[in-house]
Amino acid sequence: MVSQTIDAEGHLIDSGDLQAILTTIIDHGGTYEIERLDVGRTNGEVSRLTICISAETRPSLEHLLEKLSPFGCFVHDTPDVLLRPADIDQTAPEDFYSTTNHRTDVRMDGEWVTVQKQRMDAAIVVTGETAVCRKLRDLRRGDHIVCGMHGVRVLPDVQSRDKPTFGFMSNEVSSERRVETAVARVADLMRQTRQRQGMIGFVAGPVLIHTGGTDYFCELIRLGYVDLLLSGNALAVHDIEFALSGTSLGIDLTSGHPVEHGHRNHMRAINTIRRAGGIAAAVSSGVLSSGVMHACHTHNVKYLLAGSIRDDGPLPETIMDLVAAQDGYSDALADVDMVVMLSSMLHSIGVGNMLPSWVKVVCVDINPAVVTKLSDRGSTQTIGIVTDVGLFLHQLVRALRTT
Repeated sequence: MVSQTIDAEGHLIDSGDLQAILTTIIDHGGTYEIERLDVGRTNGEVSRLTICISAETRPSLEHLLEKLSPFGCFVHDTPDVLLRPADIDQTAPEDFYSTTNHRTDVRMDGEWVTVQKQRMDAAIVVTGETAVCRKLRDLRRGDHIVCGMHGVRVLPDVQSRDKPTFGFMSNEVSSERRVETAVARVADLMRQTRQRQGMIGFVAGPVLIHTGGTDYFCELIRLGYVDLLLSGNALAVHDIEFALSGTSLGIDLTSGHPVEHGHRNHMRAINTIRRAGGIAAAVSSGVLSSGVMHACHTHNVKYLLAGSIRDDGPLPETIMDLVAAQDGYSDALADVDMVVMLSSMLHSIGVGNMLPSWVKVVCVDINPAVVTKLSDRGSTQTIGIVTDVGLFLHQLVRALRTT
C-alpha cells in the first residue's frame, strides 16, 4: 500500500464534505485513518481535517487525490506546485492538472497564490508570480503548466448557515415545489445583487418568445435587472418576427393559431434586418420598434448571439465562428455575480462550464433534465425551477415591482 497524508478545511460538516471525503476514499478502493479533526463551533469557524489515505499503487493514490481535490483536500505540508513546459501549441503535458470551477490556489515559493479567471476544464499557466486558467486551445509552447496534485488547493464555495437566501433549494430539482415561493426568493436575490451593484446576466432561448415572456423580459430590462443577454440566433429572429408580424414560427402568439403563409415570416424577419443593415441599424431607423432586441439597444444591455449549424440567415450580429463566440461569452461573463438561465439547454450548459462556483445560477426550464445536466457537468451551484418560462417571468416582474 502507498500512503499520503492530506489536509482539508472549511465547513466540512455543514456542507457534507467530510462524509463525501470518506465515501470517496472507500468507493475508490482506498483506506484511511483520521489523524486530526477539529470541528468549528460557530458559523464563522471552519473545521480542519488531517487524514492519512492509502491505495494499492502510486497511480491509484494519485487518482484518489484527484477525486478528493474538489472537496478541498490537498497534500499535507505540500511542496511547491510542479510545473512542466508545454512542448507544442494547444497541448499540455500528460499529467497536467485539470481545473474545477471552485476557487483554487497553487503553492509557489512557499506561498499560496490564487488562480485567476477560474473555470472548469482548463489548465493552469504560471507566469512569474501569476497563475491563470487557460483553455487547452490557448496554450502555447513554452508555457509553464501546473502538473499533478501536489501544491494545488481547491476551496469549495459553501453557503453559510446564517445566509440561507441562495441555499433555499440547493441541489434540488422538483416540479412540485411552489413556484411563487421560488420566484420570490430569486427576486430577493436579484434585488440584493443590484443593491451591491453586482451584474446580472441572462441566458435565454427562443422559448422566452414562444411562451409569451417578451413583455415581461423587456420590463426586467427597463427595471435595470438585465446587464447581459447571451443567446443564439433563434431568440433574436423569433423576437424580431414577433415584433414585425405578431407571430413566432408562423403562430399568432395572441390567439395561438397558425397564420396563413405565416411560415414565411421567419425568413422575412431575417431579410428585413439584413436590408436595414443589422439589428442596431434597424432600431436606429425605426424599422424595429419593440421586443427584446429593441429593449437591449435602447437600454444599453450588452448581448451576444452565438450561431449554430441550424441557423437560418443568420442575422448580421450572430457570431458564426464557434471559438470567437465562446471567447466572447467568456469575456462577457467575467464580472457577473448572478446568471439566470431561461430554457436554453445547450447555451446554459456552455455558460455553466465558463462560470466559477461562486457565481449564483438559477435555471428555469419546463424539463427537469436540463437542470440535472447542468449539475452533472459540474455546475453544482445551480438552482432549478421547473416551470413555464413565460409564467416565471410574469411572476418575477410582479415580485420585483412590489418592493
